[in-house]
Amino acid sequence: MATLRIALFNAKGGCGKTTLAWNLAAGLAQRASTLLLDADPQGSLQRWADWSEEEGNGMTVAGREALKSSGMGSAQYCVIDCPPALEAVETRKALDLADIVLLPVLPSPLDLWASQRSVEAIEEIQKKNQKLRAALVLNQVEGRSALSRAAEHAIATLGLPVFRGQIARRAIYRNAAVEGKSVYQMGKRGDAAVAEIEVLIEEVLK
Repeated sequence: MATLRIALFNAKGGCGKTTLAWNLAAGLAQRASTLLLDADPQGSLQRWADWSEEEGNGMTVAGREALKSSGMGSAQYCVIDCPPALEAVETRKALDLADIVLLPVLPSPLDLWASQRSVEAIEEIQKKNQKLRAALVLNQVEGRSALSRAAEHAIATLGLPVFRGQIARRAIYRNAAVEGKSVYQMGKRGDAAVAEIEVLIEEVLK
């Protein structure tokens, strides 16, 4: 079976992309072998993996050099954390290889509007990589508060589909990172976070 390649990208920093990539990969690793590819030169995910206590869970973490291998090894799933830069060689390579790209965005009009260039870059790559699916993921959502009219308008302006699975702003994501874990290893404290990651995974795998 061919590897399903899932890229996470937004040129706007501060959208929680790396944390989402880590937990998404942890969830996929519950299903099958998963490669988490840290394409960001900062190497945050690799440092997280060095600190992590998660061993034997099917998830392997590799650096950006793995992008040179279009086969991505034998893993069934590959999650790629792209650099927050449109011009980065790693970003272009990852999006060229990806089957689906998730664009994490904060649910505020300013953050959504700031993601416009990222959306345009994805649409440009879709002209070459016609199999590339793309979707927005609302991240760090405050509780059950409804989106403002301005935010809804900004989402409509971006023109990408929005996954119904929203990721709430939860302390458990920060706590898990401090402990070198994903929310899947946080016991009952992580149940709500795991549930929302699971909804996202089901949409990715459709």
